[in-house]
Amino acid sequence: MIEHYLQPESTIQALELMKQHTGVAAWFAGGTKLNATPTKTDKTVAISLDKLALDKIELQGEALHIGAMCHIQSLIDNELTPVALKQAAAFIYSRHIRNQATIGGEIAAFQSEALLVPSLMALKATVILANASQMDIEDYINSEQRELIVEVIIPNVNLMCIGYNITRSAAGLAVVTAAVSVDQKGNKIIALDGVSPFHHGYAVPVRLRDIEAQDLKGELLEQAVADAVHPVANLCGSIEYKRYIAGVVVTDLLAECQHLAQEA
Repeated sequence: MIEHYLQPESTIQALELMKQHTGVAAWFAGGTKLNATPTKTDKTVAISLDKLALDKIELQGEALHIGAMCHIQSLIDNELTPVALKQAAAFIYSRHIRNQATIGGEIAAFQSEALLVPSLMALKATVILANASQMDIEDYINSEQRELIVEVIIPNVNLMCIGYNITRSAAGLAVVTAAVSVDQKGNKIIALDGVSPFHHGYAVPVRLRDIEAQDLKGELLEQAVADAVHPVANLCGSIEYKRYIAGVVVTDLLAECQHLAQEA
């Protein structure tokens, strides 16, 4: 339970406070994950990021730079945000949550569903950390220690990308979240959440690199995707259902994305 709430004025000060309170402190962005079951924190010190001016959205050439404290609803409302990222942001059903949650928090939080991450992976996003290093988002989510994110970069806002979220109900937990992208050379990215075993109780979205390298379509692609994923059965569905729906969704998304890329 949070007992102390600290508000640093700079990133340097924030890192120093985290060092002083190692083991008992948590970063506090929107607070939607720290205050809610099942992700409610057991840390006693919250280090707020609210005063660090990390909420800007700026286009630099073809690259979109998004501050880690940018709220999810702001992504939907901003005209610079790629359509695919707007779609992914809307997968978070509650506008109340979208008004609180931040893009950095959605990436960094250890949670059972990562609704934005597949689309960010498909968009080739990278993250800038507080120590000024840059990481591919896939490497970041697979790291055991998720460092403080200060910025998210989408290198090409014109990359053709589409995402989709399968749920049992509008506000229900996701069964499968998928995103695909196709660049001008025909190179594909296929990213999925909800199709791999939990790691220490949280989700890790995956990229299907082997399938990306093949020119599969229709039923062959559906089966290849189904064979490549390893979901676990839960209230959202059986293993067989999740494999099947993952294959269908990826096949449909890829066909549509390739069609749109050819027309562009």
